[in-house]
Amino acid sequence: MPITKRRRLVFRSAATCVAVALGATALAACGSEDAGEDPSGPVSLTYWTWTPGMDKVVDLWNKGPGKKDQITVTVKKQASGDTLVTKILTAHKAGKAPDLVQAEYQALPTLVSNDAVADIASEVGDAKDKFAEGVWQQTTLGTDAVYAVPQDIGPMMFYYRQDLFKKYGLKVPATWDEFAETARALKKKSPDTDLTTFSANDSGLFAGLAQQAGAKWWTTSGDKWKVGIDDAASQKVAGFWGDLVKEGAIDNQPMYTPAWNKALNTGKQIAWVSAVWAPGTLTTAAPDTKGKWAMAPLPQWSQSEDVTGSWGGSSTAVTTDSKNKAAAAKFAAWLNTDGDALNALAKESGIYPASTSAQLSGAFTTPPDYFSNQPDFYTKAAEIAETTAPSAWGPNVNVAYTTFKDAFGSAAKNKSDFVAALKTMQDDTVADLKKQGFGVSE
Repeated sequence: MPITKRRRLVFRSAATCVAVALGATALAACGSEDAGEDPSGPVSLTYWTWTPGMDKVVDLWNKGPGKKDQITVTVKKQASGDTLVTKILTAHKAGKAPDLVQAEYQALPTLVSNDAVADIASEVGDAKDKFAEGVWQQTTLGTDAVYAVPQDIGPMMFYYRQDLFKKYGLKVPATWDEFAETARALKKKSPDTDLTTFSANDSGLFAGLAQQAGAKWWTTSGDKWKVGIDDAASQKVAGFWGDLVKEGAIDNQPMYTPAWNKALNTGKQIAWVSAVWAPGTLTTAAPDTKGKWAMAPLPQWSQSEDVTGSWGGSSTAVTTDSKNKAAAAKFAAWLNTDGDALNALAKESGIYPASTSAQLSGAFTTPPDYFSNQPDFYTKAAEIAETTAPSAWGPNVNVAYTTFKDAFGSAAKNKSDFVAALKTMQDDTVADLKKQGFGVSE
């Protein structure tokens, strides 16, 4: 079966078009399957992205490989998240989407289900070996098609105050059981101090933890979607954190608030389950503790495991509206695999590259300034990134994430049942898929 037809069956119902809800807006789009021909001569491409400093990176292309190939790229700065996805689908519905778009990994199924992004496997397929398997898989959605080139990733890690762990006689937890024991031990030694907090204001954190445990939230069965948000792996994660919150072993306050910043900066919270981008956040949130933190692998569910989840990250996709798909794919591959481009992305945009070769070169040969006390920071980060578990995203991630914030936000605040909150996520996500016309396998 041709990839384009298989894609329609997997990501869409039998209806000709399907509406995909994004925030408060429901959009229905029918994309053309015509790959189009790239004209000879000069080509001008437009790239929608939210990454800071991207115009400076693109200048390298326009003055180098792009100039040689007569391909010029113009950057159009956009908002991120659901706002950008909605804008892309609106433009695509009118046949006026840009040539290239930056897309978070969890947004790709929504864009694919609306035929908004093209299969560029024939142009970029040979780049697969430059990325960890779990990262590359996020742009293929489990098919032979390739819908984007990975750009940046967010492998998850454990951050802790080295000095305070020593003060309280704590060991860095290698397993989640040890993590719970460490939280309880700290409470006995210093009742006003928390190991960490469970926060419900960033859905990506819980999604990454579930991913590490082996969860597959969206999968396909024939021409239907199967939702497994309340699968055994996710229930294990929800129950684990819910029990810690209920017994008061950890805090239940949200992240990114003034109170949270103060807790980190004063040592009231001495650890944080986060991702490779954490140094930038800590620099702002806890400036007085620079040089006092260290990074370690995420605790495991068993001693024999070595796997992490992913929190954040994005890719570069070519739209089906582009009249110059081959040229756009060539740029997308260069942007995310060329050494000079990746070094510029690190310098100008502060990203952690998805390309494995770039993770130990250029800007990543020395640790972040905030972690100058840990010279092997990026060496460890690269090793951890290689263990990223496969993900399984679907066409209505936004609905699941919104429900998470509401259901888990209430559960955390009230110290109530986290597993029940997970069931609410499951039910809302399934109901939305059906509402939008997708086939759902019970």
